This record gives sequence, structure tokens and C-alpha cells, in this order.
Amino acid sequence: MTPQSSPIRIPQTLRWGVVLALATAAISGLSIFVNAFAVKQLPDPAVYTTLKNGVAALVLLGLAVATIRPATVRTTPARSWGWLAVIGVIGGSVPFLLFFMGLAQASAPSAAFIHKTLFVWVALLAVPFLGERLGLAQIGALAVLLAGQLLIVAPAGVTWGTGETLIAAATILWALETIVARRVLRTVPSAAVGAGRLGIGLVVLVGYLAVTGKASVVGTLTAEQWGWAIVTGGLLSAYVGTWFAALQRAPASLVTAILVLGAPVTAALQGIQAGSIPAVPVLAGQGLVLAAGAALVLSGLRRWQAVPVPASAAA
Repeated sequence: MTPQSSPIRIPQTLRWGVVLALATAAISGLSIFVNAFAVKQLPDPAVYTTLKNGVAALVLLGLAVATIRPATVRTTPARSWGWLAVIGVIGGSVPFLLFFMGLAQASAPSAAFIHKTLFVWVALLAVPFLGERLGLAQIGALAVLLAGQLLIVAPAGVTWGTGETLIAAATILWALETIVARRVLRTVPSAAVGAGRLGIGLVVLVGYLAVTGKASVVGTLTAEQWGWAIVTGGLLSAYVGTWFAALQRAPASLVTAILVLGAPVTAALQGIQAGSIPAVPVLAGQGLVLAAGAALVLSGLRRWQAVPVPASAAA
């Protein structure tokens, strides 16, 4: 293979991890905005999720085949590949079903707030299971981040019922997936983890459609509906690809906290679409989120810069 044809490799550094996490947040903000419209164009949320995830799985599988060296596959412990099945279940399938089932029953403010607490659960789990340490600056920034979320989603609009319980369960599973993935990424390329997460998860989602009798709906979809599945699947592949690449290079608590910066992106797009300015408390909350995000990035770079990134497979 000539140098010109060698695949581009992103450096395994903390700074690149932060850059990739920021890219993930931007993609997340755009995806949430687009998905809010796209999911209404298909007859069933589970069908929509399965098709979207299927498109993303194909994209990431192609990326994995194109970028992972055969030698990397041969030297990766078999046990590490086995953990991909766990990630596929607790990250790529079950929580998606729980989330969308909960979304059909929960109030919008409740769903938004519960899902946005992901960074809190990851931070709590990362300390005992990954050995990550949170300094006072990071704890303060996380508190400000949570306060910003409370301003954006008014507590008065938050209720609790079966739907909220399902969404909370999905959020906890995604937090557990983050912890498992962070460890697996030490020996498995991020492209393979992304492809495994969605590929194995797709098997579970397709099985769910078959059991519930919803698989036949796929044959009735129009070209426009397929178009929405392809567009959102492309966004999902970009999100998952950058997410695992960031998680391979930076602490889980830092990466998930940065992900919250996607909320202002979604809010800006919604404001442009509506042609209106959000209420003052919401604007204040968005400002706190941005300030806390910037503080986390700066403090994280200072705190973790001297800590070597664990040896891991090429991304």
C-alpha cells in the first residue's frame, strides 16, 4: 500500500478526543431537530428506529472494513469482541425500544430532562468502574450544567409515570453502555465498536418487529419515508462514529458532559424555524450550559493532559 493510499488516522490524543466530542454534540443537536420531524413521517416509531439504525449500521460496517487493519483483528482478544454483544443489547437496541415506548407515554418536558441527565449517571459510574477522578472544578461545572438543564426544562412541567420510568431505564442503560464501551475501546477499534453496537442491536430490533407483527409495515413505506430513514441513518452513523472515537481518547465523564452542548444547537434550529426567541429563563439555561461546557473542556484538558491516553486499537 502506498503512503498516498493509506487511510487517515486521527491521533490518539486528549485534544482530539475533545474535538470529536464537540463534533458529536453538534451532530446530536442537528439530529434531534431532524428526528423530531422525521419520526412523524413514518407510521411507527419502532419501524423508524429499526430502519434508521439499519442504515447507520451499514455505513459503520463499511467504515470498519475500510479502516481496520487485519493485524488489529488478529491481535484483539476474543473476550473483547464478545463484549460487543453486550454493547449491542444495552446500547444499540433495548434502550431505543424503551425510550420510544416511554416517549409515547411521557410528557415532553419529563422526557427531555430525564434523557439529559445521562452525563450525571456516567460521571457517577466512571469514578468506581473506570477510576476517573472528578476535581472540584469539574464537579462545579457539572452542577452548573444540571442547573442549566433545570432552567431549560421547567421543573413544573416534569411529571412521573410509566413513560418516565421507561425513559429513565433507557438512560441508565446508555450510561452503563458508556462505561463498558470505554473499557472495550482500549483493545477494539472505535469503528468496530460502532458497527457492532448498531449491527448487533439491529438484530434485536428486527426481532422485535417480527414478534410484534410490525415487520410488514416496511413493505408499505413510500420513497419519501425511505428517504427520511436514510438521511437520519446517515446522521446517526456520524454521531456514533464520532462518539466512540471521542470516548476512545477522552474520559467518559468529560465526553458525556460535552454532549449536552448539543441542546443549544437544537434550540437555535428550533428558534430559527419558529421565528421566535425563547423565554428569558430558557435563554439563561442555554447560557449556563454553554458556560459549563466551556469550563469542562478547559478544566478537563488541564486535568487530564498529563495523564497518558490508555493504549488502544487504532480508530
